[in-house]
Amino acid sequence: MSDSPSRHVSLRSGVYGDSVKLMQVSRDVGARDGVSAVLVAMATPLNLELAAGMGLAPDTPASPDQLLIGVTAVDDDVLADAVDAVDAALAARERTGTTTDAIPPRTIGAGLDAAPVGGSVLAIVSVPGQYAVAEAADAIAAGRSVLVFSDGVPVEQEVALKRAAHDAGVLVMGPDCGTAIVSGVALGFANVVRPGPVGLVAASGTGAQQVSCLLDMAGVGVSHVLGVGGRDLSEAVGGLATLDALAALDADPATERVLLVSKPPAPSVAATVSSFAAELAVPVRSAALSPETPDLTAAVEALLADLGVDVPAWPARPGDGTAAPGAVLKGFFSGGTLADEAMLIAAPALGDIRSNTPLRPELDLALDPPAQGLSAPGHVVIDFGDDALTVGRAHPMIDPTLRLEAISDLAARREPAVLLLDVVLGHGADPDPAHSLVPALTAARRSGSLPVVVALIGTEGDPQGWSRQADALAGAGAAVFASNAAATRHALDLLGASA
Repeated sequence: MSDSPSRHVSLRSGVYGDSVKLMQVSRDVGARDGVSAVLVAMATPLNLELAAGMGLAPDTPASPDQLLIGVTAVDDDVLADAVDAVDAALAARERTGTTTDAIPPRTIGAGLDAAPVGGSVLAIVSVPGQYAVAEAADAIAAGRSVLVFSDGVPVEQEVALKRAAHDAGVLVMGPDCGTAIVSGVALGFANVVRPGPVGLVAASGTGAQQVSCLLDMAGVGVSHVLGVGGRDLSEAVGGLATLDALAALDADPATERVLLVSKPPAPSVAATVSSFAAELAVPVRSAALSPETPDLTAAVEALLADLGVDVPAWPARPGDGTAAPGAVLKGFFSGGTLADEAMLIAAPALGDIRSNTPLRPELDLALDPPAQGLSAPGHVVIDFGDDALTVGRAHPMIDPTLRLEAISDLAARREPAVLLLDVVLGHGADPDPAHSLVPALTAARRSGSLPVVVALIGTEGDPQGWSRQADALAGAGAAVFASNAAATRHALDLLGASA
């Protein structure tokens, strides 16, 4: 075996891969024994910069329409097997239709040309942000609603797309729409939930997942989950897609109630949406987070009361940890809305909570360089899914590496703390998050008193299985809750605070 790792870097032309799917290929092959690094990605400037940092930069000039494959391994044999595994994974993802030779369309226009008359009414765009607008515009021009999974779209272009969609009588979901369910079809990071009478309009992916999962646990299903993108309720966008989504659900005979889910909206936009909703035939209840309404679980319980459905005992597993004197809250989240909810609930009891996505600008970790971001002392909540922490890497719901490193670092520092985490299940997410979390949590707890509280967002029908994951995490000593609000309050109890 050579002392230096074996390395393979290649560029392929005429091959395109969805960014999320390529991230999954990188993750799956990177988990093989003896493989030290894998990057399978389109050769965009950002990905080339990432490749250079990993020692996987190509030797020849590359263009964004080429596929970059970079692998390092302990020896040539492991390397060859890993490259073969990449090829096999890419080939499997290319297969569509009735033959293994079918090549999927590479633009929205080509896909619409190939679609049967009267067929698909929804287009999905998941390309780098600078290319997403043109593809989404083609879908709108063809009279299709469009889900824009891509981020990095300038806000003025988002507004232009949504105005064009309104004029065309279709809907733009996104940009940066991570979760949707349309007529029972789960898109992006969505959970397996039963069909039912509740429609969700969501300017939040993980918020929509929390709400839809709790409804499912209460025996109530959803008609549609229409994600509108995290900026839709900002002043800049003005709720354009939210208003269109509410109108669409109002016209849907399968929808009897609507719940609006979001991070804290701009007050003027919230007022506009509220006035619009009051004129609809379908009753609309708000689950928009704010200091006055910080609890998604409470919003679900109020909706269940509207429906005449008893509120169940939300599933939980007790933990066995106790907090050391002087302990602080450390919230390591993959979901931005779940992080916001935790801060809104905890701040009245704990005081200021610093974050990379803070409740107030002066609490931004970026404003205090000596704090070194993720290692900042005191009460801290980190959204690991924030764009600044996902540049060049997969979302933490797919790749937990950065959060696992933060857990290890927290344990090594021995700062007295209670660790609050979310674990989000469903399509597209890590197929077994407990597999990597349990060893990390076990090692962290051995280093000292570090009680762990987990908000486990999912259902029994999810590929990972809520109970299977809960049992594994509880076996590592974590307290596990189906409700993020309940998990946060339990963490406060361990800290001797009250919400």
